[in-house]
Amino acid sequence: MSMEIKIRQENEKDYKCVFSLIEKAFSTIEYSDHQERFLVERLRKSDAFIPELSIVAEIEDKIVGHILLTKILIQNENQAFNSLALAPVSVLPEFQGKGIGAKLILRSHEIAEQLGYESIVLLGHQDYYPRFGYELCEKYNIKLPFDVPAENCMVIELIKGSLEKVNGEVVYPKAFFE
Repeated sequence: MSMEIKIRQENEKDYKCVFSLIEKAFSTIEYSDHQERFLVERLRKSDAFIPELSIVAEIEDKIVGHILLTKILIQNENQAFNSLALAPVSVLPEFQGKGIGAKLILRSHEIAEQLGYESIVLLGHQDYYPRFGYELCEKYNIKLPFDVPAENCMVIELIKGSLEKVNGEVVYPKAFFE
């Protein structure tokens, strides 16, 4: 059975559905504070929010997945570089493992690049994200501002070579910590 997966920008009418979807998607995840849905709500209200990068996946008009990319900085003593944070990507449990998360990630990469962004940083599962081109932040001397295993801190160059001169610590919007 092939399902047609429609990928589109999230709109305000989707918020309640997406809130519930994120809660369900993370309900069984061991390494989660189960607050992801509240993070998304805060980020939507922040300066870091980019409407085009809040994306949903639908099957037969039912929202089954969501991804959010928001603005961050990578900052060192001398300069700051614009980047994006991927957080979170969510798929309803009964639709997981069907390539929906992959479609959301790849589409978000395309849109981010069209919008002029050159890189995306994430904290995620070390076995999942490398297949999309994510590499360890360590390789680029990029650090996250919290204590997490290095293998879970990843970054991707949307434009080849765009991270060659980038290094420093990721500065997340306040909404990440509220």
